[in-house]
Amino acid sequence: MVAGVNIHTKVAENAQAVILTDDALTFLAAVHRTFESTRQALLAARQDSQRKLDSGAALDFPSETAHIRAEPSWHCAPPGPGLEDRRVEITGPTDRKMVINALNSGAKTFMADFEDSSAPTFANMINGQLNLYDAVRRQIDFESNGKAYKLSDKPATLIVRPRGWHLDEPRLSIDNSPMSGSLFDFSLYFYHNAKELIKRGSGPYFYLPKMEHYLEARLWNDVFLFSQSYLGIPHNTIRATVLIETIPAAFQMEEILFELRNHSSGLNCGRWDYIFSFIKKRRADRSAVLPDRKDVTMTVGFMDSYVRLLIQTCHKRKVAAMGGMSAQIPIKDDPKANDIAMEKVRADKLREVTAGHDGTWIAHPLINKIAMEVFNKHMLGPNQYHVRREEVRVSAANLLDTIVPGQITTEGVRSNIECSLAYTGAWIGGNGCIPLNYLMEDAATAEITRVQLWQWVHYQSRLETGEIITTALLDKWIDELSPGIKKIAPGVKDADLSVAVDYLKGQIRKDWPSEFLTSDLMPYLAAKDGVEDKFTRSAL
Repeated sequence: MVAGVNIHTKVAENAQAVILTDDALTFLAAVHRTFESTRQALLAARQDSQRKLDSGAALDFPSETAHIRAEPSWHCAPPGPGLEDRRVEITGPTDRKMVINALNSGAKTFMADFEDSSAPTFANMINGQLNLYDAVRRQIDFESNGKAYKLSDKPATLIVRPRGWHLDEPRLSIDNSPMSGSLFDFSLYFYHNAKELIKRGSGPYFYLPKMEHYLEARLWNDVFLFSQSYLGIPHNTIRATVLIETIPAAFQMEEILFELRNHSSGLNCGRWDYIFSFIKKRRADRSAVLPDRKDVTMTVGFMDSYVRLLIQTCHKRKVAAMGGMSAQIPIKDDPKANDIAMEKVRADKLREVTAGHDGTWIAHPLINKIAMEVFNKHMLGPNQYHVRREEVRVSAANLLDTIVPGQITTEGVRSNIECSLAYTGAWIGGNGCIPLNYLMEDAATAEITRVQLWQWVHYQSRLETGEIITTALLDKWIDELSPGIKKIAPGVKDADLSVAVDYLKGQIRKDWPSEFLTSDLMPYLAAKDGVEDKFTRSAL
């Protein structure tokens, strides 16, 4: 065992034996001891920023970095091997079957997700690392229920998304402090696989989630430089795509690219988390109350502005501007409904490629054909860096535009309740990605539903009927809808659903909504793994 490093659970012991070697733990300890204090300072800075917004400060493009935005000569690194053409990327959790199916899907890349589509039980996290270890070495084939799952000869390029800066990993402590979930996920994957990936003609590639400031990108860049030096890998080998999925980050896109410029592979429109952030960061702004979730589409003012600015920014700096997720999944038992759903996917992908995106996300292998057809027809080369969008002018007011046509309806409120309860219950039970009403839901959509319900209660919004939305009304509907949750999300257990009900009722009563439900509910996962309370910083 490595001095100062403790593992607080015995789950997934076979995977632990392969992944949590002494050499790997020594690397984790080095990363933690070098960068944890900076992470904590940046998380504290987030709270300071939120207090300023609550006091009436306005989001704007930083004045101290105007020179970076104005300087035309700097560009980001060229694409790493296998990242030259990213027209369709499939995403999903890191369970063994998903990894094989996604790598075989025909998509150009697979984003293996330790974040929003994975509930971070230790079994999920450490088995996921083992699955990726095996996938990199082409030794992941297995059989289940008489069916063989085998990796194809030309699988998709692998990209890994670690957890966000805000999440701890309470099952592993270093010097009596839980490790960062981000650094745990990144460090284990990088340590075990970077050299093997390079040897096979690829590289260590990452998606970086939920950043709120360019200094958080600088921290990632420092981690990359340290890690490459530690393993004796040339600097600038790593490539990372940043998800622009918080509203503060939308004002700092160029700065984020600048900080990561020698490791950057672009930006991505993380649309669902962006809506969540738009509401959460502007929690003290009555004008930011939004209508039903279904009405907040990619064509409304603030979403369209953010997309256009992202494409312009990326192509100015010669990196990929990636589109977002179409959450629709195939409807096998209703051909007419399936045709409608697939047409929505086609229209969404057409909007993205004609706007200038260099690729898009899908959630299901059967969607690949549609997305690929649209991009093949309209993007004849490997990317659209030549589509500079120099005509685009996006102001702070455009990014903060709260004019969104629509209403708050009884159906919309009840739908939010169902989504929140079903997803939260599933997450506590260890499942971070569930189909609901033929949409693939992950933590981002559950977060939107939670903060919308809070926002509507807090500002006494009215339904289309004229009735004011109150805690009493939502309590009534939560109690009405909760018995039916297991019908739409069959894997949810009664005890986990009970926690989800209590959590949602508590959230709508808070002065301010919690930062992340995943932080709030992490103690439940840690407790199931046998971890002492002192290693879980978050609590309800």
